[in-house]
Amino acid sequence: MDASAVYVRERGKLRRVSDIVLKPVASSPSSSCRRTNPLVLRKEHFVFTYNAEGSLRYSSKSLFDIALLFVAGNVQHVDSLVGFPEQIGDRLFAAAEENRVFLKPEVSPKALRLFCDAYGDMVLGSLCLRNRFPLLNERMADIKTFHSLKRLDLFGCRLGDNHEIFQHLTSASLASCLTQLFIGGNGLSDVGLQRLTAPVRMMRKGLDCLQCLDVSHNPISERALRYLNCLPKLEKLDASGTGMKFGTRLKSTMWELLGLIYSEKALDAFDHSGCKTQGWAEQVVNQWETNGAQMPKQKKLDESRISALRFFGRQKFVREVLNKALSSCDATAEDEPHLHFYKPPAGSAPNAARKSKRPSEKCGDVSRTSPLAKRSPTSVLTAEDMDLLDQY
Repeated sequence: MDASAVYVRERGKLRRVSDIVLKPVASSPSSSCRRTNPLVLRKEHFVFTYNAEGSLRYSSKSLFDIALLFVAGNVQHVDSLVGFPEQIGDRLFAAAEENRVFLKPEVSPKALRLFCDAYGDMVLGSLCLRNRFPLLNERMADIKTFHSLKRLDLFGCRLGDNHEIFQHLTSASLASCLTQLFIGGNGLSDVGLQRLTAPVRMMRKGLDCLQCLDVSHNPISERALRYLNCLPKLEKLDASGTGMKFGTRLKSTMWELLGLIYSEKALDAFDHSGCKTQGWAEQVVNQWETNGAQMPKQKKLDESRISALRFFGRQKFVREVLNKALSSCDATAEDEPHLHFYKPPAGSAPNAARKSKRPSEKCGDVSRTSPLAKRSPTSVLTAEDMDLLDQY
């Protein structure tokens, strides 16, 4: 029966799973979810086709497909998928997506975390939320479950200086995988960059593998560069459209603090034309955006406004607004000179850079090569840092 007790046999012993009520597999809207006669065949267990003569015929689905649909409809009760083959995980994720499980706010975060813990970056290895700030704010709980992202684009998401996504970016779950981060066009100031890197500088956790960072079109100054000194593997930096003025001083500061030199040619790593969401959850992200852009029910609208909304469509309006914002931002980026910096190969630094040794080189880079070595507190923590430390 649909609401009967559930028994599980483990290692030869039968035990009852308490307080779990399984729901039936979703069927068509016209059919009843609860059967009055248990002997009636369920339509979702059969495949209906037509033969060459046009007669209706049906064949039963395999036990695997029936079980797959059952688990997909009750995925929130699954404890773990670790150890299950990737092929089964892929089919189970597709079945849950078709069952619209990931559109339910009360079930989606747990279901996504279940798949991410078992299959990592196969669920989602790259996430592009460029200028999609409504989606970021509405699905924050779901986005935090993606802890195997290698590339994350949050350009134009209106983060400001104190957004809750900062804690996820510097979390231990993303520390070993995130290599590319784009946070340009977010109104991020020196204070915001200081707050973002505070866990890295103070507690030595987060952003361990970050190689490419985009902070362009943010009101940050050269003073904020010292907050990036804690990123041990930073190789490329985009500072275009910021408060930094291009010149000899900026080149010298960039080399002394971060070991980066100016690139005469724009780096391909900051070309957003190839940015896209990749993984099993690609269509899930699109479903979130489509579902959030649907027209809400408003009872007090006059007939003319209702007709206008139905004709033009709210989704099309939202998409046009985002496209205009994106095109205007790209046009501004084309007009301004790029400030791209990269780490040169060993022994190929320019003469001016060779003469000026980085502070880490003078001390043998003890802080990065030896985790047990302690730095002087006065050289790392400022008064602002101590205020931030008190908040943790």
